[in-house]
Amino acid sequence: MLRILQVRDGDSQVVVAWDGVGSARVVRGVTSTYELAKDAIEAGQSLAERVDALGYGVEVDLELAQREGRLGLPVAHPDPAHFFVAGTGLTHLGSADGRDKMHKAAQAAEKPTDSMRMFQMGVEGGKPAEGQEGVQPEWFYKGDGSQLRATGEDLVSPAFALDGGEEPELAAIYLVGPDGTPYRLGFCLANEFSDHVTEKGNYLWLAHSKLRQAALGPELLVGDLPQSVEGTSRIRRGDDVIFDKPFVSGEANMSHSFANLEHHNFKYDLFRRPGDLHVHFFGTATLSFSEGVKTEPGDVFEISAEPFKLPLVNRLTVAAATPVSVRKL
Repeated sequence: MLRILQVRDGDSQVVVAWDGVGSARVVRGVTSTYELAKDAIEAGQSLAERVDALGYGVEVDLELAQREGRLGLPVAHPDPAHFFVAGTGLTHLGSADGRDKMHKAAQAAEKPTDSMRMFQMGVEGGKPAEGQEGVQPEWFYKGDGSQLRATGEDLVSPAFALDGGEEPELAAIYLVGPDGTPYRLGFCLANEFSDHVTEKGNYLWLAHSKLRQAALGPELLVGDLPQSVEGTSRIRRGDDVIFDKPFVSGEANMSHSFANLEHHNFKYDLFRRPGDLHVHFFGTATLSFSEGVKTEPGDVFEISAEPFKLPLVNRLTVAAATPVSVRKL
């Protein structure tokens, strides 16, 4: 499996590593994953073919780069406003339980919550036969590329937020080609980061709870993921580990196929604008919030999973309050 990373070493460098083959090396002739992907599309090549065509430079010690805080996002857009950040929820076979508990108080006990109904729709119609259209999932918007944080960077919760909780999951990154075709570049680890207390207050506040930063792991895995991806989500508070749970993802553990989720995202013309990047979060079934954990500033989120080699690590901070007023012109 090919891994693509962006490493800061003065200027940005694109670094690639192959599973079980040699060391990580700089890719010649490009300074960003975005540039590499555009070149591959223009040349009619896969990312792996384009990397081979450009050739390799010096070796890079990725573990040292991580310790020194030089691992960037796996891909970025020169104009962050052209990087859409969105995702889908209730996509995993265990994802309905926590959400259902949050929303049950708002409805009669004998009536299924909207969350449970949405989850069941996915179980029944989220993996359609080839050539058929499956049921559409829950969808949410998180912002643009300015909201994304790399491993080692702080996840900043707004001053007005009621909670800042992790969501360990997989995300995929896409580049829209010149003819409007979305190209999946690969998969990465992600912390979708959300305000679960706000969401719990009223499920119609889900959209508000998702307008937060999010973190992406440093590795972009090119190709197909294993059917089952198993990882660990951990929260450290000082010297103590206050949360440590496994999480699973991959299509074997999901009620929707990747293809169905991708279809319902890119069916909108707005999301097929040439040159735009997209990151799509695929959801999770593991939340510390569901276990009664209340995060605090200074807590450190650690997310790891095979086949990714490097973890995603971020510290929680809270932004200072910013007064906002609207002036009439």
